[in-house]
Amino acid sequence: RRTRAQRQTPGSPKTASPFVRIGMSRPTLMMDSFSRFFMLIGFGAGVAVVFLAQQVTAVLASGRLSKFGKRSNAPQMTAQDRSPVRPQCRPRYVPRHIAFIMDGNRRYGAKQFGHLRRLEGHEEGGKKLGEVLQWCLEAGLSEVTCFAFSTENWNRDSAEIDLLMHTFLSRSDQICKTAREKGICVKILATHADRLPPEVREALERLERETRSFSKLTLNLAISYGARSELVAATRCLCRAAVNGELDPNAIDEDCLEANLLMPSAPDLLVRTSGERRISNFLLWQLAYTELVFLDALWPDLQQSDFVRVLDDFEKRQRRFGR
Repeated sequence: RRTRAQRQTPGSPKTASPFVRIGMSRPTLMMDSFSRFFMLIGFGAGVAVVFLAQQVTAVLASGRLSKFGKRSNAPQMTAQDRSPVRPQCRPRYVPRHIAFIMDGNRRYGAKQFGHLRRLEGHEEGGKKLGEVLQWCLEAGLSEVTCFAFSTENWNRDSAEIDLLMHTFLSRSDQICKTAREKGICVKILATHADRLPPEVREALERLERETRSFSKLTLNLAISYGARSELVAATRCLCRAAVNGELDPNAIDEDCLEANLLMPSAPDLLVRTSGERRISNFLLWQLAYTELVFLDALWPDLQQSDFVRVLDDFEKRQRRFGR
């Protein structure tokens, strides 16, 4: 047989198959073309699926759509909700009422300023109170009680007592300003208010008067306070009512006594700083079923991370109330 080249007529140009020029047979090229076509289709489909998944995830995360495709009624997240502080300060279950024994101011002053200036730690303790109140607001608490000055503190050196009275007087204006800005109602718990200097009493009364209409948070400041004296005063009220024929002695019960206390509400949690592990004549009646936490940190050294750990610890406790 003659080859194709031999069959060509003289003078005609020699032509070769395009498949021969690229080194492939016709079936091989067709299969390669189909493979590339389907690869392009698969790649495009993959990109589309990834993009769609990202969009669905973003919608679900924003709360605008539930996972079953129905529009959610949940409130939209704000920038404040996404902040790192807010989730830390909002455990699933927080105490309604926290009491603080603000201990360690003098030791902090000695550590920071030296022994001769140790009393300056009281001023730093007053500043820390403002920070703690902000943490409590962020956590959603409704009541905070702080032990600022006990009846036993009157036995301290007169120079320290004078400094503390000056601190109460100077800080009252700042506390009042903060209370107005943040909606805090301030109440003073004093079993021996008559021992306070007149100008301090007047400043504390003004603080109560000017914040009584607020309700976002209640701040109870125990100043010149002793729990034993509180119980004695409540008992005297009941005795007086019984002597005057206003109260049947047989009708006196826990509710009657509690109604005559300076602060009837019981804290869910008591926190004492500085490593001391006692309650020091503070809220003896009210702390009957209160959870207790003792921190080694001095009061002015208290950090928000300490506060968060305290709330986390409280959340894990099981409160049975004798049941």
